[in-house]
Amino acid sequence: MKVNQAEFVISAVSPKQYPQGALPEIALAGRSNVGKSSFINKMINRKNLARTSSKPGKTQTLNYYLINGEMYFVDLPGYGYAKVSKTEKEKWGPMMEQYLETREPLKAVIHVIDVRHLPTKDDRGMFEYLKHYGIPVIVVATKADKIPKGKWQKHVKDIRTTLQMDKEDVLILFSSETGQGKEEAWRAIWDKINAKEIDAEEVNIEEINTEGTNAE
Repeated sequence: MKVNQAEFVISAVSPKQYPQGALPEIALAGRSNVGKSSFINKMINRKNLARTSSKPGKTQTLNYYLINGEMYFVDLPGYGYAKVSKTEKEKWGPMMEQYLETREPLKAVIHVIDVRHLPTKDDRGMFEYLKHYGIPVIVVATKADKIPKGKWQKHVKDIRTTLQMDKEDVLILFSSETGQGKEEAWRAIWDKINAKEIDAEEVNIEEINTEGTNAE
C-alpha cells in the first residue's frame, strides 16, 4: 500500500474522545518497548510520526494515527513493564478492555512480538484474550534483522508453538530497519478489514432472505 498522508489525530483515554465516523481501525498491542512505534513509522514511511522512546511504559493513552484519510492505526499502551505503577496499570486495563471489547470500527489487532525471544506470560495472556473475544489478530514478529536469516523459521515456529496459534492464524516476520514483511503486513491488514465488511454483507443478506421467507 502506498501511504500518501499520515497524521497524528488524538491521544484518547475514553470513548467520548475517539474519532467520530466509521473508518476502520487497526489497533497495535505489545509489550512496552517492543517496537510498536517503529512498526507504525515503517508502515507509513515516516521516521518519527509515532514517537519512539527509550523509556518503556511511556505510552499511556490510545494514540490515533489517520492513514490516507481512510483508516486508523491505534497504538495501545504497552504492557509488561514492571516499573509502571500499579495505579497506572489499573487505569490502562479498563480503558484497553473497553476499547477492545466494544469499539465497533475495530477490525483487527496487530500483536507485536520480539522475534528474538519466546513470548512472555503477558504476550500469551494478550493473545489468549484476543482469541477469547473473537478479535481478529495479526501477530507481527519484529526485529527480524537482529537474528540470522537461517534462524528465522525456528524462531517463528517457537512463537507459534508458545502462543498455541492455529494454522490459519497470521504471523508475519518483520523488520522496521529493512522493511522485511511490510507489504505482507499491509495485505494482512486489508484482508482483515475487507473480511469484516464481507461478514456484515453476508449477515444483511441472511436477514433479507429470512424476512422474505417470513413474509411468504
